[in-house]
Amino acid sequence: MQEFPPPPRAAEFSELIKKRVEEVKDSGGTRETVTVEWNGQPLNVEVIDLPLAGLYYNPATHRIRAQRSHDPAKDKVLKADPWGHDGQEFLGTLLQAEPADPTRRDPAFDKLKESLKDFGQTDPGLITHHGILVNGNTRAAALRELGSVSMRVGVLPESFTWSDINAVELALQLRKDHRRDYSYINRLLAMEEQASLGRTPDVIAKAFRIQVKTYEQERWILRVVRDQIERSANGNAVLRLVDFEDHQEKLKELHRDYSKLAASDPDRAEVLKETRMAAITLGFSKTDVRHIEEGFEEKYLSAVLPAGLVAEAQPEESIAVPGLGLSVPGASSGVSAARELNRQVLQAKARVTAPGMSEEEKSGAQALQDDVRKAFDKAIDRAGRDARLRKRKQIAPERLMDACAAIELCVGELVKARASHSLDEAAFDEAATKLRESIRQLARQAGRGSHEPGEGVRWLLAAASVELG
Repeated sequence: MQEFPPPPRAAEFSELIKKRVEEVKDSGGTRETVTVEWNGQPLNVEVIDLPLAGLYYNPATHRIRAQRSHDPAKDKVLKADPWGHDGQEFLGTLLQAEPADPTRRDPAFDKLKESLKDFGQTDPGLITHHGILVNGNTRAAALRELGSVSMRVGVLPESFTWSDINAVELALQLRKDHRRDYSYINRLLAMEEQASLGRTPDVIAKAFRIQVKTYEQERWILRVVRDQIERSANGNAVLRLVDFEDHQEKLKELHRDYSKLAASDPDRAEVLKETRMAAITLGFSKTDVRHIEEGFEEKYLSAVLPAGLVAEAQPEESIAVPGLGLSVPGASSGVSAARELNRQVLQAKARVTAPGMSEEEKSGAQALQDDVRKAFDKAIDRAGRDARLRKRKQIAPERLMDACAAIELCVGELVKARASHSLDEAAFDEAATKLRESIRQLARQAGRGSHEPGEGVRWLLAAASVELG
């Protein structure tokens, strides 16, 4: 967790804040306060009116932490001078941008701006005693666009540290009535920050109102995302956290399928992860990615990949465990091949999206992306057709199993009705007649084209024949 020095003229602005707070207390009228959660306890702080020109966007806010990676050069300027004009302007731009694509303006920001224009500021923001916005950064950006000169804010105690400030911001964000959630990756980063402060998984899960297993899933996803970013690096080109904002459901489904497969076959689980991550990077939809299952690469993908795209992979060498004189096996050739393919896709995507790349570099990376995407498209189409065929084959047996379950339930209900003398005999007889006709129809269809019927079908045909006779 990064800490920041006080902004320029902090002492002067702090004196103004103290005077405004004292004036509110001495006025004798009804005082407005805002309640925040701190160390598990409610804390009421005074609300005052302050000039917007003296307030600073919070460089530590969780709301746009992932989006800062969109422009590494401006992020570097922000880190060097968080209170300077360029750094604050960068924060203001990100507060107005779409989480998944910071180059575009977020319609939700315009809705907030329209609401402030029509109804004014209904809820106060929250600042430190130096005028740094802890809550209400986006509102401040909207008010500035509207030409407002002041903003109502609650003031945190002077003793609050950056750790306290971040904890308060997080508690406010996680309130169920909060109007604008963190984006997905920023939520993962907030969990990571809480873990770095030494908080246990159950405490963090409770704070985020999720189960511990969901928290573990989210931490696994962030580790995978960071690994993908690290492996995408190629010179000045590298993927960013913001590139994974729109893939929440795909990543969650990957974790579920990976965990189940890893319990029985870790190597196949790794191949599944690498192949799905390549498809996610290439921009395939959630329904397409679902078709990438165990064995996808061998059954469908390897046959359609362009020749020479991925060099023939060898099993990785054993890895020595320092100090123990032991070694563990390296990855299998299948895992190595999947990792290599994914690495090429990641680096191609990074080169295509990175600023400063030459046209030759971009066109080469785009060509590689297009070739791999065509191969994935063909493989996913074949896998989808096979999946639909398997589903059609299973529909009839599944329907019959559902009917068996319903009859078993009926047996229990029949016993209860007989015991309580509440059975509607006429209705039950009518239903049994309908069952007889349904069994006849089922027997006719089951007997067609079946030269060597199994035991169940033979019984069904015999039962229908006896009844018909």
